[in-house]
Amino acid sequence: MKSELTSIELCAGAGGQALGLHLAGFKHRLLIEIENYACNTLRMNNKLHALGWEEIIEGDLLEFAKSDLSNYSNIDLVAGGVPCPPFSKAGKQLGQDDERDLFPTALKIIKKTSPKAIMLENVPGLLESKFDDYRKKIDDELRSMGYLTTWQLINAKDFGVPQLRPRVILVGLRKNIFPYFSWPDSYLEAPTVGEALYDLIASDGWVHAEQWREKANRIAPTLVGGSKKHGGPDLGPTRAKKQWQELHINGHRLGDNPPDKFFAGVKEGFDNMPLLTVRMAARIQGFPDWWEFYGRKTPAYRQVGNALPPPVAKAVGEQIKNAIISASANSE
Repeated sequence: MKSELTSIELCAGAGGQALGLHLAGFKHRLLIEIENYACNTLRMNNKLHALGWEEIIEGDLLEFAKSDLSNYSNIDLVAGGVPCPPFSKAGKQLGQDDERDLFPTALKIIKKTSPKAIMLENVPGLLESKFDDYRKKIDDELRSMGYLTTWQLINAKDFGVPQLRPRVILVGLRKNIFPYFSWPDSYLEAPTVGEALYDLIASDGWVHAEQWREKANRIAPTLVGGSKKHGGPDLGPTRAKKQWQELHINGHRLGDNPPDKFFAGVKEGFDNMPLLTVRMAARIQGFPDWWEFYGRKTPAYRQVGNALPPPVAKAVGEQIKNAIISASANSE
């Protein structure tokens, strides 16, 4: 058994899944991401925190899949978050007919690299009955490559992340490893928004911060990163904004700083409520405070909102790692 487990990350974004897998014990040999801001975030954190990520490619996954990947033929894990719009209820749910569907591209990369394990995440819509045949097609193709698969709906709130964020995760493992895998148990209660953000909300001396903490007494709705095609940063559609307002947060835009000492009291009406900063949103997403985001407020928030919470990736990654190690130990 190798002394460390290695991985490559597809559609890495701002590194939520990559960071979680790093914390689970995987060393990233390669991360690929098409967005410049997100790539700069990955490069910056890799350097600042000496993560040891070997290569970060800013490029198109379609082109990457066409290249010679023989250097990664001994990889343990291929992971990634392929684009979710083809399956999202917020879109037209065109699935395989959507040009943004990169599941087939991910499968090409898996076939070329033959990893021990696969971890791909997406939106809950992928589990709807209209996509039964599509999921079966993916399962069948992976089975033809020697993998057994399992799909699971996981909610970030069950892993200490203070928001509703259901995500579908596909895990595939070589047939000799699959029997040793089990999905992680829910093991950490999520704090309320008030508990999670109190120190940040109070950091500029807001005199009503404690009163606000008592009113922000639930977990948050799902953060929405959105698209470059749609305006500036806010906290989602009308329904989500109303849920944020119930937590005494103005969800209509993002703030640059926490509320100051003389900010309005905790009153009705969103104009009297504090704004989330990017750092606050990142904490709600489960990022550690030391993780930096490249760019100004709008691109930084989009990176946060589109991420897989690191604690979720860590929990699943640990189970994959344990399965790989257990299978290796029992084959010796």
